[in-house]
Amino acid sequence: MSDSVVIIPTYNEKENIENMIRTVFALPKAFHILIIDDGSPDGTGAIVKRLQQEFPDSLFLIEREGKQGLGTAYICGFRRALEHSYYYIFEMDADFSHNPEDLLRLYESCSVGGADVAIGSRYIKGVNVVNWPLGRVLMSYFASMYVRLVTGMNIKDTTAGFKCYRREVLETLELDDIHFKGYAFQVEMKFTAYKCGFALKEVPIIFVNRLHGVSKMNTSIFGEALFGVLKLKWNSLFRAYPQRKKRIGA
Repeated sequence: MSDSVVIIPTYNEKENIENMIRTVFALPKAFHILIIDDGSPDGTGAIVKRLQQEFPDSLFLIEREGKQGLGTAYICGFRRALEHSYYYIFEMDADFSHNPEDLLRLYESCSVGGADVAIGSRYIKGVNVVNWPLGRVLMSYFASMYVRLVTGMNIKDTTAGFKCYRREVLETLELDDIHFKGYAFQVEMKFTAYKCGFALKEVPIIFVNRLHGVSKMNTSIFGEALFGVLKLKWNSLFRAYPQRKKRIGA
């Protein structure tokens, strides 16, 4: 039994998913993997089912009908993880833009480094993005700067999607109150954890643009994050957030 589960949402990732699964399982620490597949027409789910025969106790699959959004996929995964005894719950992309080896560093940040939420950060040490067009790099970087100014969070990579949560964070956050479905979901989760008093720490990573498959990112997704954060900040002025419990000995 592992204390950690990696949640990976998928849509048309047949070119990446088997290699990703095998790479995670080859790490020196044991992780479980939960795939949330939104009805991929390319057969991603079928590949995962085949691999489940090889990894029956550590690879799990939830299949949903149609594209329901990144946020709802992760919320679905969080709920499943909380039904089991996982203490560390990870978010990661399927396309190798997130290096699976960095799972170990995020785990360490939460397990011994004092983080409640460890964030794989592209911008904590300059701009560490490989193979992105300059326009996209600038859009992402300044979007994070904008979110930081509006929310008051001292986080350089506010839109990052590579994270580790301690179980207590997801138990406290009131997942029913997380509303964004696209990439603004990543901002909402960090901001809510921040407002609940949890410690967010950034771990420097190198983000590499996918080599296989088609990116789901577009300017409208960034637009959602930019306008959504104003609503998020406004609503926070009228909301009482549940607070983290004080750790024994803290």
